[in-house]
Amino acid sequence: WSLIILRDMIFGGRRHFRELLNGSIEGIASNILADRLKRLMELGLLTKADDPSHKQKAIYSLTEMAITLVPIMAHLGAWGRVWLPVSEELSIRAELLEKGGP
Repeated sequence: WSLIILRDMIFGGRRHFRELLNGSIEGIASNILADRLKRLMELGLLTKADDPSHKQKAIYSLTEMAITLVPIMAHLGAWGRVWLPVSEELSIRAELLEKGGP
């Protein structure tokens, strides 16, 4: 789940708990998501800050350590495009990353 959360943050621009919970095609449970976000913060891959636009929301951000995973995630996507059945959307995204982005 940790890689899926990072994938959704890196490539999907998701930064709020609800976006991560409802935006992933894999359907992560809320208790698992909360646990993984906590672990990713403890490992130094994410930070959490209050959302200035809403008192009850928090914004999760990638740290520099997490950002350095982008090329690795792109390589995983390229590998998956070749060897696994993937949706057209994910295939197009992986191909764009393989070629250095849009």
